[in-house]
Amino acid sequence: MRTAVTLKDVAKLAGVSSKTASRVINADPAVTEKTAARVRKAIEVLDYTPNPHARSLRTGRDQAVALVVDSISDPFFAAVAEGVEQVARQAGFFLIVAHAGDSPAREREVVDSLLHRSISGLILVPSLLNFGSGKGPLGSGGVPVVAVDRPLENLDVDTVLVDNAEASHRAVAHLIAHGHRRIGFLGNTVARFTVRERLAGYRRALDEAGLAFDESLVAMSSYKGRMHNNLFDPLVNGPDPVTALFSSDAVTTMDVVRLLHGVGRTDIAFVGFDDFVTADSLVPPVSVVRQDAPLMGRTAAELLLSRIHGDQSPPQRIVLDTTFVERGSGEICAPALSRR
Repeated sequence: MRTAVTLKDVAKLAGVSSKTASRVINADPAVTEKTAARVRKAIEVLDYTPNPHARSLRTGRDQAVALVVDSISDPFFAAVAEGVEQVARQAGFFLIVAHAGDSPAREREVVDSLLHRSISGLILVPSLLNFGSGKGPLGSGGVPVVAVDRPLENLDVDTVLVDNAEASHRAVAHLIAHGHRRIGFLGNTVARFTVRERLAGYRRALDEAGLAFDESLVAMSSYKGRMHNNLFDPLVNGPDPVTALFSSDAVTTMDVVRLLHGVGRTDIAFVGFDDFVTADSLVPPVSVVRQDAPLMGRTAAELLLSRIHGDQSPPQRIVLDTTFVERGSGEICAPALSRR
């Protein structure tokens, strides 16, 4: 029978103390990367798995972190979860994923339930819910929290997001550079932080090009609802139709692709915010603003583990880069008449 591998075995192989090996497992940022790499290599060679029950007895909390998102069916949040799980597993934590369905009441219910399970930390994609400020069960003095994709109002915690306004500004400016003057914006409720920011970037690109903002060119579905033809059709078949479209999220992007191809309007230029798996196989391939969702998840998890380990430094706001991917749909030039 194989003898169980211990933390002491890992430390011996890595040439460090057991305390240092433990600090690496718990993502202590004070350990140098060179030392941490040796410990991670030893963990891999020995196939070591930390004992979650032992840690729970020492700390009074489960060896678990939680991720609360709007919807686990959304490909963006699924990719964020993948990144969180990768870092959590390496540190000996298991991940609980829950969805709040974009309901503030449901979000509060889910978070309260997780806290009663004695989780060690929480990564949250905030809904409209305001968790309040000051001392409490979350954040300073309570369970460590990291907000991802959107900032958490009135709670000063680590936050990981992208510059949504700048990314959408770049995409819409790209369409303008290809001669487009009537550009539709499609998304979901403007109450969402990300949609507000992306709409602001759209408006800034228009303003810089000397183009007036036209509210009739903005179509908003209900949050996570389908972009139906009654919203889409007036943009592309109205008396003064658009020649280009910009969508604000992955779900809307896939709906717009379905609608465009359904009516054979692949002559309309199109850029979507968020990539999706079939984007490069369509005709034309879809140009997108790509977020690195797994990196967002990994970054959030690393911040959370650092807090769990006792890091008391001021909260960080990390803004990750996006990539504009030119594939073809965003490079369709406007008809000559639209350049007037």
